[in-house]
Amino acid sequence: MNNINAINSSLPSPTTAQKADKPGGGFAEQLKEAINSTNEAQLTADQAVEGLHSGQTGNLHEVMISLEKADISMRMFVALRNKAVSAYQEIMKMNV
Repeated sequence: MNNINAINSSLPSPTTAQKADKPGGGFAEQLKEAINSTNEAQLTADQAVEGLHSGQTGNLHEVMISLEKADISMRMFVALRNKAVSAYQEIMKMNV
């Protein structure tokens, strides 16, 4: 019985383990950050296109760069979503 108590005392408590996970942020926090950055890139690209259309911005290169950044960001987010859906489907197929 003393061996079990010795092992239990050396294990970290659940609250300690939870505190260790918080500094890096959880999955939900990273997902929110990815959504916000994708949305920001889309809004920036929209503003650049509107500026070019209205004549406020004459630099086509900057507009194209912002459009490509928005496109890459959206593709990355769609790939992330597809991987998450695929992982969920694999988990649901598992026998418990």
